Amino acid sequence: MNGIEHESADGCILIRLRGEVDLSWSQQVREAVLAALQKNARVGVVLSEVTYIDSSGIAALVEGFQNARSRGTGFALVAISDAVRAVLELARLDRVFPIVADVAAIPEANGASAWKP
Repeated sequence: MNGIEHESADGCILIRLRGEVDLSWSQQVREAVLAALQKNARVGVVLSEVTYIDSSGIAALVEGFQNARSRGTGFALVAISDAVRAVLELARLDRVFPIVADVAAIPEANGASAWKP
C-alpha cells in the first residue's frame, strides 16, 4: 500500500514514502516534496519502504533536488531501498543525489555536504 508521511527530525522535514512510486502516484510525491521545500531549509526523502520506482517517481525526486538547489536549501535521499538504489545506479543518479545512509545518520549529516545544494 502506498503512503506518504511527514515528520520533523533534527532540523529537517522528512517525507517517508511507502509502496510503489509510479505514474499513478508520482504527482502526489512531487507535490509533497515541493510543499516541504517551501516550509523548511532541509528536506529528506526516506525511501527505505519503497518497493518499486519508475521514471516518473525519479522525475519527482529530480525536480525536488533541482528546486532545492535553486533555492539554496538542502535536499537528500535517506535510507534508500535496494529497489531504489538499483534504479538510481542504472541512471547514474546515485552520483547526483545527496544520500544519507539512514534516519539515525541525519544528525551526523547536518552541516555536511549531503545537504548542500
